[in-house]
Amino acid sequence: MAFDDEKKKKPTSWIDEILNGEDDLLENMLTSSKKTAPRDEKKEPERKKSGEKEAPEAPFPIAGSGGIDLQEILSKPTTPEEAAQSRPTGADLLGEIFSTAPPREEPKPKAKSTSPPPSTLQDILSTFPPAEETKYVGKAEVLDAYGNVRILRVKGEPVPIYEIRLPKLSREEEELLRLIKERAITELQIDPTAFPNPEERRRVFMNAIRKMLKSAAPHFSEGRIEVLADMIVQVMIGYGKLDPLVRDDNLEEVMVIGTNRPVYVWHRRFNMCKTNIVFEEEKEILNIIERIAREVGRRIDQQSPLLDARLPDGSRVNATIPPISLDGPTITIRKFKKDPLTIIDLIKYGTMNTDIAALLWIFVDGLGVKPANVLVAGGTGSGKTTTLNSLGMFIPPSERVITIEDTAELQLPVEHWVRLETRPPNVEGKGEITMDDLVKNTLRMRPDRIIVGEVRGPEARTMFTAMNTGHDGCMGTIHANSARETIIRLESPPMSVPRIMIPALDIIIMQVRFHSRKKGTIRRITEIAEISGVEGESIQLNKLYKYDPAKDELVSTGVPSRTLNLLAHHTGMSVSELELEKEKRKIILDWMIERGIRSIEKVGYYIRQFYIDEESLLKKIEAEGSTETSRQIRTLI
Repeated sequence: MAFDDEKKKKPTSWIDEILNGEDDLLENMLTSSKKTAPRDEKKEPERKKSGEKEAPEAPFPIAGSGGIDLQEILSKPTTPEEAAQSRPTGADLLGEIFSTAPPREEPKPKAKSTSPPPSTLQDILSTFPPAEETKYVGKAEVLDAYGNVRILRVKGEPVPIYEIRLPKLSREEEELLRLIKERAITELQIDPTAFPNPEERRRVFMNAIRKMLKSAAPHFSEGRIEVLADMIVQVMIGYGKLDPLVRDDNLEEVMVIGTNRPVYVWHRRFNMCKTNIVFEEEKEILNIIERIAREVGRRIDQQSPLLDARLPDGSRVNATIPPISLDGPTITIRKFKKDPLTIIDLIKYGTMNTDIAALLWIFVDGLGVKPANVLVAGGTGSGKTTTLNSLGMFIPPSERVITIEDTAELQLPVEHWVRLETRPPNVEGKGEITMDDLVKNTLRMRPDRIIVGEVRGPEARTMFTAMNTGHDGCMGTIHANSARETIIRLESPPMSVPRIMIPALDIIIMQVRFHSRKKGTIRRITEIAEISGVEGESIQLNKLYKYDPAKDELVSTGVPSRTLNLLAHHTGMSVSELELEKEKRKIILDWMIERGIRSIEKVGYYIRQFYIDEESLLKKIEAEGSTETSRQIRTLI
């Protein structure tokens, strides 16, 4: 019995030994087995029809090694009991193969021959998904699949699984990867900073790495070369394991929570998801953090273990390292869409309607006389910056815009635009440039519009001083949960804006992110209020619109707008004439929605055209729009 048990175990360990390293030996073994091992007469025609290339269609899974077709060697068990009974047969078959196979030393020269290259078997192994994917079989529901990504709903998991199909490498490929990486670092004379566009930089490096791989491994297939080149470029100029996540435009957030723990992502459709990416060593995460910090000229170390930075595409990054984060370094990337959301997108998503958007256009425009000072308030992730960015598109193209941010996020289709960003202190604690410093400096730069990314400190007082001294059209965001709370926060430290200055602010837009049972996570403008003045010891607020959850829309309160009346006074127009101006803007927004125009370039173009030649744009819309739109334009003109 002991001998039989040993006989059963021996073939299994022999297969494991082969799969763990010597792929060429297994290939030769399989080749020789076709010549010598007896075959069932029924299986022979099938094998001839399909040929060896068809082998991957019916893989026999082996843990830790992707998949390989061993059906011709081992019988395929259907139940655990049958599997137990079939093992001796597998052992006998393998024993027969071993008895007829050439000695171990002989197959080695064959790897150098001109017959099938060694990469053939490696390619077959690599075409199968990693072993991690197979554990979901039978209990996973595929919610979505695109590229090399699958979103799975797995029984027993609280959140969906975001699964990236990572290629499995043989030992030869791992060694080749290491050698080419070292060679590229020493030999490539390409300066990454010479290519400001990340995609162009990636393309140049990919071409150089492809040439190196082809010269080092000419027998590798084009597809395999592409996969290996992509992996090397990810490490060299990308973000390592996080690179495919950063490049996925369907993700809003990427969250690394430490070593030996899965990376989490926030998907635009499926919300929080757990990935199959795990960092086993702190060094991997620290390398990514240091690369991000270097790109923006900031530092992170034991003395200052916190980092606020941005990626070249505008995505916002926060990182922490031990001893602040106890389970290892963490990274949180708030991604920006390559194609940012515009006012048209916000209308389509229900954040606001065209009537509100047209009114806000009037407020931001100011008809060239009195643009409103606007603050967008809300909680974290409520979409404040996106709304501010959309409102910035309404700024007339003839005006000079200066934006001030801690981390540059705004993307405006404005030509005359100066971007300023704060700077943390250096190693010696010197050289810090604060928001307040930049706001004060901006006042000496002849700005028409000042946009502060986030108002939260002494810069608020400087900004309100500017509003009170004739700098109209200032905009910014602030963390608050209601219009009334926004006022309280402005008056309290560290902002400490004097109450007498508060009425310089015209409009407060309140935005909230919440979960709807029918629609999932949604973002809505829940309140539009204006400052009507100071009475006694309190600031008076007028609520112009409030959110009705039952209708899922903003509803007018019927309160007359002080800002519109003030605009009528400054322009010499009546309120009814201002309503006609609002209708014109509403028609343009409706037409863009009707025509599917939503990109920042196109929307920005038509808004500019409205300012440059309003009549021509309206005639174009009349000719191309629907019958109802044409009728409305004829009525207005």
